[in-house]
Order: sequence, then C-alpha cells, then structure tokens
Amino acid sequence: MEIKKSKKADLERKKPVFLQIGFIIALGLVLLAFSYRTYERTTVLNMQLQVDDTPEEIVPITQQELKPPPPPPPTQVTVIRIVEDDVDVEDDIEIDVEADQETIMQDFVPVVQEEEQVQEMEIFQVVETMPSFPGGDAARMKFLQENITYPQMARESGIQGIVYATFVVEPNGSVSDVRIMRGIGGGCDEEAIRVIKSMPKWNPGMQRGKPVRVQFTMPIKFTLQG
Repeated sequence: MEIKKSKKADLERKKPVFLQIGFIIALGLVLLAFSYRTYERTTVLNMQLQVDDTPEEIVPITQQELKPPPPPPPTQVTVIRIVEDDVDVEDDIEIDVEADQETIMQDFVPVVQEEEQVQEMEIFQVVETMPSFPGGDAARMKFLQENITYPQMARESGIQGIVYATFVVEPNGSVSDVRIMRGIGGGCDEEAIRVIKSMPKWNPGMQRGKPVRVQFTMPIKFTLQG
C-alpha cells in the first residue's frame, strides 16, 4: 500500500522555525530576569522630639582666697655675758680646814639602796646524805600500796608496767616539781603524780651538814592481779 503524505502536514520542515522561536523566548526570559530589581522595605519611625525647656542651673565659679604665708620666726640671738674674774662666788659647802677632834661634825647617814637578790638554791643529784622517806623504804612501799588506786581505764585496757617519776625533796622535806620521766598511760601517770604529792615530808638530803634540794627518781609499778 502506498503511503500518501501531504507536504503541508510534514513538520520536519518547520523544525528550524520552532527552534528559533524557542531560543527567542528563552533569551527574553533571561533578559527579563536580569532586568528585574527588588527594593528593600524601609520602616519609617514616627518619632517626636520633645524639647526640654528647663533652665540650666549655672553654678558660679568661686575663687579660693589664698592666705598669706606666716611670717618667719624671729632670729634668736645668743647673748654671751662676760663675768669678771674678781666676782665673789658663794659656795653652799663650808670647809673647815682647822677641824680637830673636838669639832662637832654633822651626822651624815649614807643612803644605801639594797637590791634584793633572790637566788634559787642549787638542786643536787648526789649528796652526802640522800633524802629518805620517814621509816625507810619499807614504809615508803607500804604507803604507795595503801594509797595507789589502779585507774579504771588502765584496768579495762589491761595496762600495766612501771612509771618512772622524778621530784625534788626541798630542805624542809616537802616534795615539789613532780614530773613523769617515762609513763605507761591509761591514767597511771596521773595517779603516780597524785600519790607522790600526797606523801608526808621526807628527811631532807644533807650536804656539808646543811639541808639542800635534791632530785629524786622513784619507780612505781602497776601490776594487775588475777
């Protein structure tokens, strides 16, 4: 069958025309896009200016008056008075060069300012006769056993041992300056100090026939029984 086609219905011939029309339209749109302008919106503020008619207070400038400087002090002039050598000078002291044994002299008692010097007596470590407890060592041990109370804290903690205490036996036999050299704690140290301070007066130590201060060291043993 033979195909019959009209030349008027053939669109291939009109293709270049349609292409040119498309280019023209596209170019026009591009030019229109470049020529389009946008404007920023501006906000107009409605402001009212209020004029302040309050009069400004003018502070007058005061000028400080400068006081004149004080006058300089008067110049002191030292006046030297020359005394002649022939002027008689009266002395308050009368000296009698012809005094003899019968001349009565005024009693003169010199005032001597005595300074009280308190001198602490020396503490001896070893003397000829050492201090002793009244009745001897047996009486001392008996006194300690009867007067020492075992501290409750040491009893509950099982603390026992020897407390070494030192003290000074004064010339009158009293005990002073009680200290602990080595303790065991638990209240035993304080109990040892208490018992030593409660001791009666000792027989003082003697050095060259005079009572002196002597340092004495005494161990006290704390032992739990049972």
